Amino acid sequence: MMEVDVLVIGGGPAGLAAALSVKEEGINNILIIEREDKLGGILNQCIHNGFGLHIFKEELTGPEYAQRFIDRIEENKIPYKLNTMVININKEKIVTAVNSVDGVLEIKAKSIILAMGCRERPRGAINIPGSRCAGIYSAGTAQKFVNIKGYMPGKEVVILGSGDIGLIMARRMTLEGAKVKCVIELMPYSTGLKRNIVQCLDDFNIPLKFSHTVVNIKGKERLQGVTIAKVDENRKPIIGTEEFIPCDTLLLSVGLIPENELTKCAGIKLSKVTSGPEVNESMETEADGIFACGNVLHVHDLVDYVTMESIKAGKSAAEYIKGSRIKNKKAIVVNAQCGVRYTVPQYINPENVKDNIDIRFRVSNLYRDSYICVYFDERLEIKIKKRILTPGEMETVTIRKDVFSKYPQCKNITIKVEGDLNG
Repeated sequence: MMEVDVLVIGGGPAGLAAALSVKEEGINNILIIEREDKLGGILNQCIHNGFGLHIFKEELTGPEYAQRFIDRIEENKIPYKLNTMVININKEKIVTAVNSVDGVLEIKAKSIILAMGCRERPRGAINIPGSRCAGIYSAGTAQKFVNIKGYMPGKEVVILGSGDIGLIMARRMTLEGAKVKCVIELMPYSTGLKRNIVQCLDDFNIPLKFSHTVVNIKGKERLQGVTIAKVDENRKPIIGTEEFIPCDTLLLSVGLIPENELTKCAGIKLSKVTSGPEVNESMETEADGIFACGNVLHVHDLVDYVTMESIKAGKSAAEYIKGSRIKNKKAIVVNAQCGVRYTVPQYINPENVKDNIDIRFRVSNLYRDSYICVYFDERLEIKIKKRILTPGEMETVTIRKDVFSKYPQCKNITIKVEGDLNG
C-alpha cells in the first residue's frame, strides 16, 4: 500500500493550486490523481480568454491559465498519476484507484483534498418531452467537440439555458459558422455573468428569451426543430404561447452539479443546496483531515476564485499534517437567509482565522439597490450597498479577525439581502 501525506484527487485548477499550496508549506510527500490523460481539467477546452484577471492581473485563455500551474507542478517535482480513476474513499482515508499501469492500487493518506470538479446536468434531469434523436448535446460536450476534437455539432442551433458555458458556446458556434437562432432561459434573469451576455450574445445579435423553455423536440434520426413556450411565475408552460424553431442542434446549459460520488463514499455530509460538502473556515469537511475546494464544493463563475479557495485548502491540509490547526467542535454556524441561497464556509472557528475570512455565497433572485447584511447573532455588524445582485454572479463578504473578538459568545452568523426585490 502506498502512503502519502497529502493526496489530491483531481488535476484541474483546484487540485493544482491546492497541491502547490501544500508544497509551499513544506510538505513534500504529495500525490495528485487525475482521471484524464493530462493535467488542467476543464480549462483545456476553454480556449476563450477572460481567465486570470484577479490572480495574474492579465487576460489568459483557459489552457494558458492551466499551463502556468502545470509548469509550477513540474518545477516543484510534485508527482501525479494520469488516466487514473479513484473508485472509493473510506473513513480511514484509504483511497482505492485503478489505472492500466498499476492495476488496482490502494493509497493511505494522512490528509485528502477533494478537487474533482463538477459535471453538467443532463437532459434526463429536466424532463424535456420528445424523441431521442441525434443533435442534442450538453454545452460542455459541444465545447469539447469543437475546441478539442475539431468537430462541428451542427449548423442551426438553439441553446437552452443562459449559464456561462451556454453563452460562450453561442459565440463559439457563431464564429465557427453556425447560425445560433436564440438562447432560451427558464428564469426571468440570466444565470450567467453579465459580461458573457454582452460579449457572447449582444455583440453577435443573438436573441435571449427569458421566461421560456423547450416543451417539445421534433426529429426521428436527427433533430429537426424544437417547440418553445413562455412560462408563468411557477415556471409552467403557458398554453397558446408555443413557437416552433427549426434547428439541427440543441445545446443544454441547464446547470452544473458537483462531482461528489467519492465524497458520499467517505460518509461526508453534503449541502442540500450546493450538492457539495459542508466545510469550515479551513475548507475541511466533517471528516477529519479531508478538505474540499473548487467546483466539487460549490459551482464557481470565475476560476480565480477557485484558485484562491484551493490555496486555502492546501494550506489548511499542510497545517493539519503539522498539527498546527486548532480543533473546536463549537464553531460558529453561518446561516443563509432572506435571499441568500447558501454560504461557503458553513462553519467558522475564529481561532483558525489568521487575518480575515471570505464568505462566498449566491443570491436566489435578482435584487436592485439592496444591502448585503451580516448579523452576529442578532446584531447587525456589516451592511454593504449593492446596486445589483444576481444569481449568476458569486458574492463575497470579508470578515476581519478582530470582528470576532467583539462577539466572543457568538453562535450564529447570518447573511441576508435586505432591500427591494426586482425579479
